[in-house]
Amino acid sequence: MKELSKKRKKEIAALAETELYKLYPDAECALLWGGGVENGWKLMVMGRLSAQCTDARVNIVCEELFSKYPTVDSLADAPVEEIEKIIRPCGLFHTKAADIKSECETLVNFYGGIVPADMDKLLEFRGVGRKIANLLLGDLYNMGGIVADTHCIRICGRLGFYPEALKDPLKVEKIMSEFVPSENQSAFCHRIVQFGRDVCSARSPDCDNCPMSGFCAHKNKK
Repeated sequence: MKELSKKRKKEIAALAETELYKLYPDAECALLWGGGVENGWKLMVMGRLSAQCTDARVNIVCEELFSKYPTVDSLADAPVEEIEKIIRPCGLFHTKAADIKSECETLVNFYGGIVPADMDKLLEFRGVGRKIANLLLGDLYNMGGIVADTHCIRICGRLGFYPEALKDPLKVEKIMSEFVPSENQSAFCHRIVQFGRDVCSARSPDCDNCPMSGFCAHKNKK
């Protein structure tokens, strides 16, 4: 299929933002971390747990985790074995527990328990990549950043911003950052996650009832 022009991609991005806003006017993170910069450590922890795990399960597991360890200091001091027991349902619990403890220790020892508003500093945290860093910067500080998760990668590929076979998060982030205004990127990503669950699923996208089918490359190539 012929690649869309840059002008057309900008038009589609604007159309997609409009339709997503209509569906989900209140753009919210699916992870229930409580809000507020002072709770940013919780979002960092939940972001790490969400790897290869559903947000719904992370929310359930973190009710117990944050009940037992309600502050970043208490979680930093927690025995890694105790963290493992609680987060086991999220999978990869040995690695995730070690990462979480290390993240909290770094926050306490170097940042006064507050997540830094800086990409380079965030990437120095154990277990934090660009996806989590962009999530943190967007939700905590209203800074731009495309959270290139599986929903974002799949749906933007289907819309025609790049070949659907492209699965590289860094390349997707770079491409989409050009077409979605910085001030809208965080909300765009939250909405597209919900849209991916409700309409444009991986296995059975509901193209017939999709408000974006009129300008979707995936739909129009069928």
